[in-house]
Amino acid sequence: MILAIAAESWRALGQNRLRAALTMLGMVIGVASVVLMLAIGQGTQTTVNQAIASMGSNLIVVVPGATTQGGVRLGAGTAGPLTVADAEAIAALPQIAEVAPMHSGALQVVYGPNNWGTNVYGVVPAFWRIRGWDIEAGDGFTESEVRSAARVAVLGKVVAENLFGAENPVGKTIRIRDLPFVVVGVLAPKGQNLDGRDQDDTVHVPLTTAQRQLFGMSVPGAIRFLVVQARSAEVMEQAQEEIRSLLRQRRRVAQGQEDDFTVRNLSAVAETAALSARTLSLTLGAIASISLVVGGIGIMNIMLVSVTERTREIGIRMAVGARRQDILAQFLLEAVLICTVGGLAGAVLGVAIAWILSETARMTVVVSLSAIALSFGFAAAIGVFFGLYPAQKAASLPPVEALRHE
Repeated sequence: MILAIAAESWRALGQNRLRAALTMLGMVIGVASVVLMLAIGQGTQTTVNQAIASMGSNLIVVVPGATTQGGVRLGAGTAGPLTVADAEAIAALPQIAEVAPMHSGALQVVYGPNNWGTNVYGVVPAFWRIRGWDIEAGDGFTESEVRSAARVAVLGKVVAENLFGAENPVGKTIRIRDLPFVVVGVLAPKGQNLDGRDQDDTVHVPLTTAQRQLFGMSVPGAIRFLVVQARSAEVMEQAQEEIRSLLRQRRRVAQGQEDDFTVRNLSAVAETAALSARTLSLTLGAIASISLVVGGIGIMNIMLVSVTERTREIGIRMAVGARRQDILAQFLLEAVLICTVGGLAGAVLGVAIAWILSETARMTVVVSLSAIALSFGFAAAIGVFFGLYPAQKAASLPPVEALRHE
């Protein structure tokens, strides 16, 4: 019975193909918009999640703070520098797993006729463990090479490609500030971090080499900042407070004075970024859903016109034995057919546009089956909701009056 009613509904739509196609167009655009917006939103969320994962877990960054001279605040980093001794003291705290002191600056790196401007970081091997950063080729340098201030370097993927192309960099010699450095390894790619900087556009050298031979030290053991890993996510706040209390004591910050350093919880920053990405995804989906509602209103309008045009037909059907529920089912199925066929076409269109954006604009878009199913199901629900009133109006027509309608 349902199949017969569905076939009759399809034939009825076929009698006004142009009108049915134009009515479907609203659903096509609506579903395509929902699929595309959700794909863009989920792509953004995926990009943020990848950036968060590349940072490492339970990270805290400590940097020098601001100083005030003559009532003028000079900005972050202008206070006395942190030192390797500070890093060693922090590493001894109960809630700290590892600490990596770092010294950095922008320098030109040269290999043969090729050169590349990049950020050079003086690090210790613990830095790669804290960041969960693998060595793709060769090896990292050792603690003994840090102690001896050896001229060795580990290249980021971008630097390796720009200096060496397809050539294997391991074992080759590069020059930094006219000093020779032997490349001992190449880092696995990490991509961009949360502030958009390319983490692969870096060179890592031993911390002591950076301090003594590349950048110098304003005070013995001076470093630019510290990367700290807490023992677990649950003790992050406690670890922050331990670091703050220790540094206030070591840097002789008087009671009531502001800290002359900054302790940043990168996990909190990551959570905020992830929340923003999720909110963006939901907002884009909600905005696109409005077009589905507009399309549904158009369907209801066309179905009401169809009921008026086919009033005499409805009367004849009732006169030959059609029940009110049969009339209701036919008109309701017509509305649902318009929405489902339009929804299917819209899903295909949305996926196609998402793929084009991914290939041409290099955008990260993620088309999920759940997003397609959600938009398709919403389209069917729109058909039922906005088709119900016209269907009820058709089913409630008195047979005698319907037969008299011209």
